[in-house]
Amino acid sequence: MQTYIALLRGINVSGQKKVPMAELRELLSGLGFQKVQTYIQSGNVIFQASETDIPTLELKIHQAIKNHFGFEVPILIKTPKELQHIFDVCPFEGQKKENSYFMLLYAQPNASLVETVMELSNDNESFVITNHCVYFFSALGYGRTKFSNNFFEQKLKVTATARNYKTMLKLIAMSFETEKAH
Repeated sequence: MQTYIALLRGINVSGQKKVPMAELRELLSGLGFQKVQTYIQSGNVIFQASETDIPTLELKIHQAIKNHFGFEVPILIKTPKELQHIFDVCPFEGQKKENSYFMLLYAQPNASLVETVMELSNDNESFVITNHCVYFFSALGYGRTKFSNNFFEQKLKVTATARNYKTMLKLIAMSFETEKAH
């Protein structure tokens, strides 16, 4: 069994696309996944599966949610090592890293779009765009920035889902604990 982290985009935000975590765990267990755990209400799932093809797993979860809840939810799956690597290569250090956001990209962004977006940074906010993640820090706080997850999705033409530093740490820890318990 392989351990995976599934990141669901845009659920339980402002009363939209409500997905109760207990129901989600039950749904995914019904797909044959093992040790299904969720973390907070924003769509973070750790599970084990014998399937090793990630696009197949993403489609399976996407279809199950669509059939059960009646709406589309983009699904991004990472292995514990992949998520750890994304976290480890964050270009920010210390306090800046601890207050940063990780906007995980569902596809590699076009290089010319990345160049255009990189010209938009300002003094209070900084970001670095890689093939897998937009690393973002705002001195003003995430709630007050124009550089939101939606902003980067529109400019880069790629679906993304944002997680803060603490959530990333917790997901990495939970996924490695699940792997060890195997």
